[in-house]
Amino acid sequence: MSARQDILDVLEDRGIPYDLSEHEPVFTIEAMIEAGLPHPERIAKNLFVRDDKKRNYYLLVVPGEQPVNLRHIQGVIGSRRLSFASEADLAQRLAIAKGAVGPFAVLNNEARDVQVIIDEFFLGGLMGIHPNDNTATAWVGCEDVIALIAEHGNPVTTARLEKPEKPEEPGVSGAAGQG
Repeated sequence: MSARQDILDVLEDRGIPYDLSEHEPVFTIEAMIEAGLPHPERIAKNLFVRDDKKRNYYLLVVPGEQPVNLRHIQGVIGSRRLSFASEADLAQRLAIAKGAVGPFAVLNNEARDVQVIIDEFFLGGLMGIHPNDNTATAWVGCEDVIALIAEHGNPVTTARLEKPEKPEEPGVSGAAGQG
């Protein structure tokens, strides 16, 4: 299921609406934004991570411009310490190359042991994700992506993955210790 056309066929077979934007190969969010894609605020950043015991693997899907704090996310999802999975893990579990990772890659996960966690930001709207090929971006409804992953049998959940900004303490100004 790794080829772009296979993913598009799955979407069409299930009646899932999508738009496709073709572009030069992109490997970063910055390159995707520079490509002039529609809906730049809906571009997804996809991070393939694992716990420190290499027992649990996760595909984290967050808004492209959102900073990622793995320590915060590990607390949100209740995992052991997280780190980025290797390219060998990526090839073995998702059968995809670095740079083309996205939620559709879990359709290649025959063991169905990769958990997908999508930031709540995407709920009720589009997601800009690669169709297992970094020369295109598919614009698909978040709920459709969730249903497709669940139908495949991989665990999929949503959570607020962004680390909240630390609120300023009452009565404390930005110039602490001066005065």
